[in-house]
Amino acid sequence: MPTTHPTDVTPTKIAILGAGRGGVALLDLLHQMPAIEIIGITDCNPNAPGLQRARELRVPVAPHITALIQSHGVQLILDVTGDPALGAILRNHARPEADVLSGSASRMLWELVQHESILQAELLHAEKLAGIGSFAAGIAHDINNPLQLILGLAENLEDETDLATIHEQAADIITAVKRTTAICRDLTSYTRRSASHNHSLVPLSARLDEALKIARYAVGLHDIDIVKRYTPDAAASGNPDELLHVFVNLITNAIQAMDSGGTLTLRTAIEPDTVLVQVSDTGCGIPPDLFNAIFEPFFTTKPPGKGTGLGLYNIKHVIHQMHGAIAVTSDVGIGSTFTITLPRTAQA
Repeated sequence: MPTTHPTDVTPTKIAILGAGRGGVALLDLLHQMPAIEIIGITDCNPNAPGLQRARELRVPVAPHITALIQSHGVQLILDVTGDPALGAILRNHARPEADVLSGSASRMLWELVQHESILQAELLHAEKLAGIGSFAAGIAHDINNPLQLILGLAENLEDETDLATIHEQAADIITAVKRTTAICRDLTSYTRRSASHNHSLVPLSARLDEALKIARYAVGLHDIDIVKRYTPDAAASGNPDELLHVFVNLITNAIQAMDSGGTLTLRTAIEPDTVLVQVSDTGCGIPPDLFNAIFEPFFTTKPPGKGTGLGLYNIKHVIHQMHGAIAVTSDVGIGSTFTITLPRTAQA
């Protein structure tokens, strides 16, 4: 039985007055929250930075304050202009069912939302670092091989007199060092703290390949067949570091579910309004009664010391920030498929 975790709550409709620094901050924070719909933003300055940011986020820019605050369905008006003259306009033109936050009240809301965003980022980073311990065996193996090669070649060079052979073995040493450097670079990049507003158009298939390369440090790929069914140009707008962490987690979980080998299938697809990412395994499967619990914080079926219970919880949070959804289908003894659905972004 499949279960989905869509953003199916009715969003609170918000209008933002003021597109200066405060307006930009609210846009960046509130547009990531599925329970909030920003119906528009306005500013008397047509060159205000928040208006450009709104266009980038596809938030409507209203030409006049009165048109925005009288919009049907607006439930909350956030006034971050600092202009006391707006009080009379809001009293005379705002719809009676709309609440208004201005001055210190709107600033307090911004600080609370920003604090929650910081806590979620810290939780994601902590879970990432906690999982690095499982990478130790794979890292040691991948680094030890080129180091042993370098040691052997260096010992040979001590007594080697043929210049051509020296050049050949020196080239092999350089190649081995570059391989070791690449391993360190990959892991350093993966473990760094994500920039909260580092959003860009992320090629999904390439990110899955990078995640597969990282995941193999945590779990061996022996007896695992890899099947890739990629759709060219599948992409989504989001934080590339956070998406990489999402894919590493899903791939690692899938491989760990296949103790005796099996098939890992990675798929991307483009649909009319969405893009899909699927990670499938032929492993032990998930009992139906756990479908909801696996996305809850600190829930894990792994033995003590093998999991934090935050992996799927963080995945759900990242995907919901991107206004997407994650669903799981599974049969015990047959395997599982995790499907991520994201809004389709105009391809670059």
